[in-house]
Amino acid sequence: MTTPLQPSRPPCEPAPSEPAWPGPGRVLAVAAVTTALATALSYLVPASYAATAVGLAFLGATWWTVLRHRAADLAAWGLGLGGLTDAAPLRAGRLLAEAGRACLFALGAAALCFPPFWVGYRIYWQASAPFVLKLPPSLLDEVLGQLLVIALPEEAFFRGYLQTALDRAWGWRRKLLGARLGWGWLVAAALFALGHYLTAPHPGRLAVFFPALLFGWLRARSGGVGAALAFHALCNLFSATLARGYGFAAP
Repeated sequence: MTTPLQPSRPPCEPAPSEPAWPGPGRVLAVAAVTTALATALSYLVPASYAATAVGLAFLGATWWTVLRHRAADLAAWGLGLGGLTDAAPLRAGRLLAEAGRACLFALGAAALCFPPFWVGYRIYWQASAPFVLKLPPSLLDEVLGQLLVIALPEEAFFRGYLQTALDRAWGWRRKLLGARLGWGWLVAAALFALGHYLTAPHPGRLAVFFPALLFGWLRARSGGVGAALAFHALCNLFSATLARGYGFAAP
């Protein structure tokens, strides 16, 4: 009895392979190189383009480590983004459902965190003048800039690649308010804060460690980086609005 021959893949089309989950040493090395590159770009590139250059560095690192692998399980990395990064045709229903779910998580986090942050902001900066809402010259540019230039690259790398890979590599995870979190959650937040400090050396920059913990929790609880991305952008927009409203920043 003969065994039927299996159809062979054309030689010009190699079989896609799912990349093995990297070890912690490799992940931390990638983080170190990427952080060093982002820091160098922040000083070498003209100020008006520095944020874009740094964002491209983080996106490039995420592409190299995860997105370039055609068979990578993007959902496991939290980088599916409603199908935007999949090779399969985009389905509007899935995209809208996942975007809506991410926005609900982000808005819920904002509702809980922004009121006490506002109080703390007034106390820390000793804001005596009343708050006056002042919009930026182009609200759309500011929103898109925070979403696509700042939040998307940072969340894709720190929460999509770094936190996910380290949690997988180290294995230890515990549940916190419905999210399974491990050492990768803490290390990713710490490296996120370190990166902010290196690009602008001021001790206050290290305080982003605490919102980074929230970004990481949202990534783990929602199953993707969409909610963390949206909340990250909302945090930056809210901080900028307070700074303008109390006269600490130009409109």
